[in-house]
Amino acid sequence: MSRALADLTSGELATFRRRLDTPTKIQRFLDGIAYNLEIDGETFRSPRRVLRDRTANCIEGAVFAAAALRVQGDPPLIMDLTAVRDEDHVIAVFRRRGLWGAIGTSKFTGLRYREPVYRTLRELAMSFFEHYYNLAGERTLRGHGRPVNLARFDRLHWMTSTEDLWPIAAHLERIPHVPLLTPGVARHLTPLDRRLKAAGLLEHPTAGPVAKSAPIHAAGVHG
Repeated sequence: MSRALADLTSGELATFRRRLDTPTKIQRFLDGIAYNLEIDGETFRSPRRVLRDRTANCIEGAVFAAAALRVQGDPPLIMDLTAVRDEDHVIAVFRRRGLWGAIGTSKFTGLRYREPVYRTLRELAMSFFEHYYNLAGERTLRGHGRPVNLARFDRLHWMTSTEDLWPIAAHLERIPHVPLLTPGVARHLTPLDRRLKAAGLLEHPTAGPVAKSAPIHAAGVHG
Protein backbone atom coordinates (compact mmCIF):
# COMPACT_ATOMS: atom_id res chain seq x y z
CA MET A 1 0.00 0.00 0.00
CA SER A 2 1.32 3.46 -0.89
CA ARG A 3 2.08 5.93 1.87
CA ALA A 4 -0.81 8.16 0.73
CA LEU A 5 -3.34 5.32 0.95
CA ALA A 6 -1.96 4.34 4.34
CA ASP A 7 -3.49 7.56 5.72
CA LEU A 8 -6.98 6.17 5.04
CA THR A 9 -8.78 4.21 7.72
CA SER A 10 -9.78 0.60 7.06
CA GLY A 11 -13.40 1.75 6.75
CA GLU A 12 -12.52 4.45 4.22
CA LEU A 13 -10.48 2.00 2.18
CA ALA A 14 -13.34 -0.49 2.23
CA THR A 15 -15.75 2.18 0.95
CA PHE A 16 -13.44 3.18 -1.88
CA ARG A 17 -12.58 -0.39 -2.86
CA ARG A 18 -16.02 -1.96 -2.67
CA ARG A 19 -18.56 0.80 -3.27
CA LEU A 20 -16.56 3.21 -5.46
CA ASP A 21 -14.58 0.84 -7.64
CA THR A 22 -15.67 2.21 -11.04
CA PRO A 23 -16.04 5.74 -12.45
CA THR A 24 -19.80 5.32 -12.76
CA LYS A 25 -20.13 4.29 -9.10
CA ILE A 26 -18.06 7.31 -8.07
CA GLN A 27 -20.35 9.56 -10.11
CA ARG A 28 -23.42 7.91 -8.60
CA PHE A 29 -22.07 8.62 -5.12
CA LEU A 30 -21.54 12.31 -5.94
CA ASP A 31 -25.00 12.56 -7.49
CA GLY A 32 -26.46 11.06 -4.34
CA ILE A 33 -25.04 13.54 -1.83
CA ALA A 34 -25.98 17.18 -1.28
CA TYR A 35 -24.30 19.85 -3.37
CA ASN A 36 -22.25 22.07 -1.07
CA LEU A 37 -23.68 25.58 -1.42
CA GLU A 38 -21.12 26.95 1.09
CA ILE A 39 -23.83 28.81 3.01
CA ASP A 40 -21.51 29.28 6.00
CA GLY A 41 -18.47 30.30 3.91
CA GLU A 42 -16.12 28.84 1.32
CA THR A 43 -14.81 25.34 1.86
CA PHE A 44 -12.45 22.93 0.16
CA ARG A 45 -13.04 19.64 1.94
CA SER A 46 -10.69 16.68 1.63
CA PRO A 47 -12.10 13.33 0.42
CA ARG A 48 -12.22 12.16 4.06
CA ARG A 49 -14.43 15.13 4.97
CA VAL A 50 -16.65 14.60 1.91
CA LEU A 51 -17.21 11.00 3.01
CA ARG A 52 -18.02 12.17 6.51
CA ASP A 53 -20.16 15.22 5.67
CA ARG A 54 -21.89 13.80 2.58
CA THR A 55 -21.65 17.08 0.70
CA ALA A 56 -19.32 18.47 -1.99
CA ASN A 57 -18.97 21.46 -4.29
CA CYS A 58 -17.40 21.01 -7.72
CA ILE A 59 -13.73 21.10 -6.67
CA GLU A 60 -14.39 18.96 -3.60
CA GLY A 61 -16.22 16.46 -5.80
CA ALA A 62 -13.43 16.38 -8.37
CA VAL A 63 -10.75 15.80 -5.72
CA PHE A 64 -12.91 13.15 -4.07
CA ALA A 65 -13.31 11.37 -7.42
CA ALA A 66 -9.55 11.57 -8.01
CA ALA A 67 -8.94 9.96 -4.63
CA ALA A 68 -11.39 7.15 -5.41
CA LEU A 69 -9.74 6.57 -8.79
CA ARG A 70 -6.34 6.48 -7.09
CA VAL A 71 -7.43 3.68 -4.79
CA GLN A 72 -8.34 1.69 -7.92
CA GLY A 73 -4.88 2.26 -9.41
CA ASP A 74 -5.53 5.28 -11.63
CA PRO A 75 -3.50 8.48 -11.32
CA PRO A 76 -5.45 11.10 -9.31
CA LEU A 77 -6.00 13.69 -12.05
CA ILE A 78 -8.15 16.83 -11.94
CA MET A 79 -8.67 19.41 -14.68
CA ASP A 80 -9.87 23.01 -14.55
CA LEU A 81 -12.36 24.40 -17.08
CA THR A 82 -12.24 28.19 -17.40
CA ALA A 83 -14.99 30.63 -18.35
CA VAL A 84 -15.82 34.30 -18.91
CA ARG A 85 -18.55 36.12 -16.97
CA ASP A 86 -18.92 32.90 -15.05
CA GLU A 87 -16.97 30.61 -12.75
CA ASP A 88 -14.50 27.83 -13.32
CA HIS A 89 -15.53 24.19 -13.06
CA VAL A 90 -13.22 21.39 -11.91
CA ILE A 91 -13.54 17.74 -12.96
CA ALA A 92 -11.64 14.52 -12.33
CA VAL A 93 -10.36 12.94 -15.55
CA PHE A 94 -9.45 9.34 -16.29
CA ARG A 95 -8.54 7.13 -19.24
CA ARG A 96 -9.94 3.82 -20.42
CA ARG A 97 -8.56 2.08 -23.51
CA GLY A 98 -6.65 5.25 -24.32
CA LEU A 99 -9.78 7.47 -24.25
CA TRP A 100 -10.62 10.25 -21.80
CA GLY A 101 -13.65 10.46 -19.53
CA ALA A 102 -14.62 12.68 -16.59
CA ILE A 103 -16.38 12.68 -13.23
CA GLY A 104 -17.84 15.82 -11.70
CA THR A 105 -20.54 17.43 -9.62
CA SER A 106 -22.35 20.68 -10.30
CA LYS A 107 -25.58 22.54 -9.73
CA PHE A 108 -26.02 22.24 -13.51
CA THR A 109 -27.11 18.83 -14.74
CA GLY A 110 -24.95 18.85 -17.88
CA LEU A 111 -21.60 19.41 -16.17
CA ARG A 112 -21.10 16.02 -14.59
CA TYR A 113 -20.10 12.59 -15.95
CA ARG A 114 -18.52 11.99 -19.34
CA GLU A 115 -18.08 8.51 -20.75
CA PRO A 116 -14.46 7.64 -21.67
CA VAL A 117 -14.93 8.09 -25.43
CA TYR A 118 -12.89 11.26 -26.08
CA ARG A 119 -9.59 10.96 -27.93
CA THR A 120 -8.09 14.19 -26.63
CA LEU A 121 -8.49 16.52 -23.68
CA ARG A 122 -9.75 19.19 -26.07
CA GLU A 123 -12.53 16.87 -27.24
CA LEU A 124 -13.40 16.15 -23.62
CA ALA A 125 -13.44 19.83 -22.67
CA MET A 126 -15.54 20.77 -25.71
CA SER A 127 -18.15 18.18 -24.71
CA PHE A 128 -19.04 20.60 -21.89
CA PHE A 129 -19.43 23.62 -24.19
CA GLU A 130 -23.18 23.59 -24.90
CA HIS A 131 -23.96 22.87 -21.24
CA TYR A 132 -21.65 25.52 -19.79
CA TYR A 133 -23.53 28.81 -19.49
CA ASN A 134 -24.45 31.53 -17.03
CA LEU A 135 -27.94 32.55 -15.99
CA ALA A 136 -27.98 35.29 -18.63
CA GLY A 137 -27.97 32.52 -21.23
CA GLU A 138 -24.40 33.12 -22.44
CA ARG A 139 -22.16 30.20 -23.42
CA THR A 140 -19.16 30.90 -21.22
CA LEU A 141 -16.63 28.04 -21.50
CA ARG A 142 -13.34 29.29 -22.96
CA GLY A 143 -10.46 27.00 -21.99
CA HIS A 144 -9.00 24.22 -19.89
CA GLY A 145 -5.89 23.57 -17.87
CA ARG A 146 -3.67 20.55 -18.26
CA PRO A 147 -4.57 17.69 -15.90
CA VAL A 148 -2.94 18.07 -12.49
CA ASN A 149 -1.76 14.90 -10.75
CA LEU A 150 -2.68 15.37 -7.10
CA ALA A 151 0.20 13.12 -6.04
CA ARG A 152 2.26 16.32 -6.14
CA PHE A 153 0.26 17.44 -3.07
CA ASP A 154 0.77 14.29 -1.02
CA ARG A 155 2.76 16.36 1.47
CA LEU A 156 -0.57 18.04 2.34
CA HIS A 157 -2.20 14.66 3.03
CA TRP A 158 -4.93 15.87 0.69
CA MET A 159 -6.92 12.64 0.84
CA THR A 160 -7.45 12.86 4.60
CA SER A 161 -6.66 16.41 5.73
CA THR A 162 -8.87 18.16 8.27
CA GLU A 163 -7.75 21.49 6.75
CA ASP A 164 -9.15 23.10 3.60
CA LEU A 165 -7.06 22.34 0.52
CA TRP A 166 -6.57 25.89 -0.78
CA PRO A 167 -3.03 25.28 -2.13
CA ILE A 168 -4.57 22.96 -4.75
CA ALA A 169 -7.03 25.67 -5.83
CA ALA A 170 -4.21 28.21 -6.01
CA HIS A 171 -2.18 25.87 -8.22
CA LEU A 172 -5.10 25.41 -10.62
CA GLU A 173 -5.36 29.17 -10.96
CA ARG A 174 -1.64 29.61 -11.67
CA ILE A 175 -1.05 27.01 -14.35
CA PRO A 176 -1.38 27.84 -18.08
CA HIS A 177 -4.70 27.15 -19.76
CA VAL A 178 -5.42 26.10 -23.32
CA PRO A 179 -7.96 28.31 -25.17
CA LEU A 180 -10.89 26.53 -26.80
CA LEU A 181 -12.23 29.46 -28.86
CA THR A 182 -10.63 32.31 -30.74
CA PRO A 183 -11.90 35.82 -29.86
CA GLY A 184 -13.53 36.09 -33.28
CA VAL A 185 -15.52 32.91 -32.78
CA ALA A 186 -16.48 33.92 -29.25
CA ARG A 187 -17.88 37.25 -30.45
CA HIS A 188 -20.37 35.50 -32.74
CA LEU A 189 -21.86 33.00 -30.31
CA THR A 190 -25.66 32.94 -30.33
CA PRO A 191 -27.86 33.17 -27.20
CA LEU A 192 -28.65 29.91 -25.45
CA ASP A 193 -31.89 28.15 -26.36
CA ARG A 194 -34.33 28.52 -23.45
CA ARG A 195 -35.11 24.79 -23.47
CA LEU A 196 -31.45 23.83 -23.02
CA LYS A 197 -31.15 26.39 -20.25
CA ALA A 198 -34.20 24.98 -18.48
CA ALA A 199 -32.90 21.42 -18.81
CA GLY A 200 -29.55 22.36 -17.30
CA LEU A 201 -31.27 24.05 -14.36
CA LEU A 202 -33.75 21.23 -13.82
CA GLU A 203 -32.52 20.41 -10.32
CA HIS A 204 -31.94 24.03 -9.28
CA PRO A 205 -34.67 26.20 -10.84
CA THR A 206 -34.12 28.97 -8.28
CA ALA A 207 -30.36 29.31 -8.66
CA GLY A 208 -28.98 32.72 -7.76
CA PRO A 209 -27.92 35.66 -9.92
CA VAL A 210 -25.47 35.43 -12.78
CA ALA A 211 -21.98 34.74 -11.50
CA LYS A 212 -19.12 37.05 -12.39
CA SER A 213 -15.63 35.83 -13.08
CA ALA A 214 -14.13 34.67 -9.79
CA PRO A 215 -11.41 32.44 -8.38
CA ILE A 216 -11.84 28.67 -8.49
CA HIS A 217 -12.32 28.52 -4.72
CA ALA A 218 -15.29 30.90 -4.70
CA ALA A 219 -18.83 29.61 -4.57
CA GLY A 220 -20.56 30.12 -7.91
CA VAL A 221 -22.89 28.93 -10.59
CA HIS A 222 -20.93 25.86 -11.69
CA GLY A 223 -18.61 25.05 -8.85
